[in-house]
Amino acid sequence: MKLQDDRTPEQKETYPFLIVGTDSFMSGWGEAAGGTSYAAWACKDEHRDRVLNWVSSRNDMKQVKLIDTKVYGTYKPKGIGHCHIYVVHDKHPALR
Repeated sequence: MKLQDDRTPEQKETYPFLIVGTDSFMSGWGEAAGGTSYAAWACKDEHRDRVLNWVSSRNDMKQVKLIDTKVYGTYKPKGIGHCHIYVVHDKHPALR
């Protein structure tokens, strides 16, 4: 599993919630050739419900779940594929 985490070490502490989904569009090719593509959005506690709703409403995201990395620890899906963790900044579309 290839992991691309856009968070800085400080953001891993301040953006501990991951909204993770299986990306049905990107799975099977590109960085996820022969495997599954996951996308995750790291957010602050006060934004997690809004980000969860935004990701859940996307047609390309399946099996959406919330992961608290302060409880779960470092997140890295098992298997073959690619996982990209994005940071939900204040101007992110999920927060509009």
